[in-house]
Amino acid sequence: MTVTNELIDSLLADYKKPEDLIGENGLLKLLTKKLVERALQAGMAEHLGHAKNNTGANPATPATARARKPSRATLVSCP
Repeated sequence: MTVTNELIDSLLADYKKPEDLIGENGLLKLLTKKLVERALQAGMAEHLGHAKNNTGANPATPATARARKPSRATLVSCP
């Protein structure tokens, strides 16, 4: 990803003093929050196998997950 000068200029357009950038409600804090949220969402999507609020083609609810899981009886063979 490339961060262009135009992108930086647009982000800094309304900021006049250091507090606007690094203060309690500054740009740096806002960008950090947004980046961390996106990274966490991407991590959860990777972990779950689908994006937030998208259950995918075959959602695995606890009931369907139990139904698909082989029982101990099917795993143990009797002589």
